[in-house]
Amino acid sequence: SSHGKDYHHFMTDVLMELEGEVAVVTLNRPARRNALSLGLMKELTVVLRSAAEQARVIVLAASGKVFSSGHDLGEMVNRTEADYQEIFRTCTELMETVQQVEVPVIAEVQGLATAAGCQLAASCDLVVASEEAGFATPGVKIGLFCTTPMVALTRVIGSKRAMEMLMTGDVISAQTAADWGLVNRVVTSAELRATSMALGRKIADASAYTIALGKKAFYRQLNL
Repeated sequence: SSHGKDYHHFMTDVLMELEGEVAVVTLNRPARRNALSLGLMKELTVVLRSAAEQARVIVLAASGKVFSSGHDLGEMVNRTEADYQEIFRTCTELMETVQQVEVPVIAEVQGLATAAGCQLAASCDLVVASEEAGFATPGVKIGLFCTTPMVALTRVIGSKRAMEMLMTGDVISAQTAADWGLVNRVVTSAELRATSMALGRKIADASAYTIALGKKAFYRQLNL
């Protein structure tokens, strides 16, 4: 049944573990470089909402070498217009969910975050990255300008830097990303989880109501 298939996806594509007041949500399609397939985006949206009800902070992590390679390009060829609309609508809903859930979302970026994967990291409230992490909007190299990732990226790093990433498609290092304001902290891969958990626990000490109110106000003013 299709229900069984969804359940199978839920079990494999996105994992959630509660560690005290912090929910660790993990993208778990390493063989597909954690590509944001339609199924994964839908699952992640559901899991993030669920995690926000159970925890005070969410850490968004990924398994394998790549944080997320962005849209699943296998889903982007020979589809109907309705299919494309659903993919982009689902993607928009996911990115909005990250900012609409009442708890902070910390991206824990252990590897490469490209295209919509870069957009996902940029959309999180905070970003902790390992020295191995890198960020890119490489669409231009295959004839697809990253117009959707561009929005979140430009708000975070500014016009000229975003334009350079968008027009060259080059990968920027974790350290450059930190210098440009896309990343809060760069640590060794061995320290990565401890760093995101420490940051999460520190935030969890504050009043949940205050944090929720502040997060909502922050994105309201950012989008004005």
